[in-house]
Amino acid sequence: APGSRLGIPVARLDGVDLEGISGLHFHTLCEQDVAPLERTLHAVESRFGHLLPLMQWVNFGGGHHITRPDYQVERLIALIKAFSERYEVEVYLEPGEAVAIGTGILCCEVLDLTWNQIDQAILDTSATCHMPDTLEMPYRADVSGGGTPGQYAHTYRLGGLTCLAGDVMGDYSFEQPLRVGQRLVFEDMAHYTMVKTTTFNGTPLPAIALWNSETDALRVVRQFHYEDFKHRLS
Repeated sequence: APGSRLGIPVARLDGVDLEGISGLHFHTLCEQDVAPLERTLHAVESRFGHLLPLMQWVNFGGGHHITRPDYQVERLIALIKAFSERYEVEVYLEPGEAVAIGTGILCCEVLDLTWNQIDQAILDTSATCHMPDTLEMPYRADVSGGGTPGQYAHTYRLGGLTCLAGDVMGDYSFEQPLRVGQRLVFEDMAHYTMVKTTTFNGTPLPAIALWNSETDALRVVRQFHYEDFKHRLS
């Protein structure tokens, strides 16, 4: 993409000594199936094809939803084999989100309800601290039982507990009014969430727990407290 800090335009490689460079890497996909990869490979071969015979490996990047039920796995295998044989290179795929699609929930509680041009619900979690990818990507996390604004009778802006003005998860609607103390569940939060958490404002990280769907047993793996924040920087 023009102006991107990621990657190198092909024009910058003309006449450059590539000694010591054994592979090429591209990453153009996000939550995609095989068809976008096929288009990407066509572009890579047309623009970088003269470099591929010089390489030992090519990394197809991440963003492949290979564990999704409707993903065309056999088509992917055929693509990889054909590309590898054509250029005599080893092909890598980054696992990415596919290792955790539809896994992990973030449970939180409504701390307060207020109004400022729109009904607001303040939660005991934080977009800034606990799900920063929703702000950085950005993307909208799904809430169990929640819909888009106006889809159901009661629409709220869900906000975090920090002082940051932008600590907002988004606007969601619900069939029934929210209540202080009510639990809300953000779905599909295993990827990125735990590895990118912060303790801004001294906000504790979410406790990590494992739930056994067969026995309904819940085991808390770790809980975090203010001391974790205090000693992190001293």
